[in-house]
Amino acid sequence: MKRSIEDTPIVFIGAGNLATNLAKAFYHKGFRIVQVYSRSIESARALAVAVEAEFTTDLQEIVLNAKLYIVSLTDSAFVELLPQIAVGKEGALMVHTAGSIPMDVWEGTTSHYGVLYPMQTFSKQRETSFEEVPFFIEAHLPEDGEFLKKIASILSKRVYEATSEQRQSLHLAAVFTCNFTNHMYALAAELLNKSHLPFDVMLPLIDETACKVHLLEPKAAQTGPAMRYDENVINKHLAMLSDEPQAQELYSLISKNIHWFQTKGE
Repeated sequence: MKRSIEDTPIVFIGAGNLATNLAKAFYHKGFRIVQVYSRSIESARALAVAVEAEFTTDLQEIVLNAKLYIVSLTDSAFVELLPQIAVGKEGALMVHTAGSIPMDVWEGTTSHYGVLYPMQTFSKQRETSFEEVPFFIEAHLPEDGEFLKKIASILSKRVYEATSEQRQSLHLAAVFTCNFTNHMYALAAELLNKSHLPFDVMLPLIDETACKVHLLEPKAAQTGPAMRYDENVINKHLAMLSDEPQAQELYSLISKNIHWFQTKGE
């Protein structure tokens, strides 16, 4: 009897934000997660319980008979542990989930390797729906690439091929889009807190800003004093930040960059 792709035994190496969401998503779609590895016994156990798998904190105890190993570690931990991760698993498909690490990091350790990169922000506390999450696939062998496309397509409607160079550009763009933007929210929350105002008054503004770029190019959606470089408003804001020199410098740099970006080529 022909086995379904969901019968593929999968091991997750890592139990952080991304691994937790991805493993649960595969599990809910009927995939068989056989084991979870993490340096943290608490993280390994929590994810293993959620997906009905075994768990370990010892790399030497990772099972050798899985068909797919999904490595989702910090970049530094991955590079450090890579030689141990690949040992004894030469016949299996080894993939990492990092946006910033090239695929050929696997070269010389195994012949079946690739990348399964879901471009989204993840937190353990919030379970992510993967249906609209873009997956970017890269594989050393064409047949492995087709397999990765098939399993990603079970989770998401948006599956693409991308080279390591393209993926690094995606990751950099994602840092601007997500991490830097969220840092601005954190700074805004701190400013509001000092004036005894709740951050949730910003939520309609955040939602509308995000909605606009579904319809407009980001450059066309830009508003505010920096766009027209209204020095009266900008200088007033800078004065308000006089006791926060780092925030003041950041405000000044970003304002100048917005104005330059909006007017370049004119």
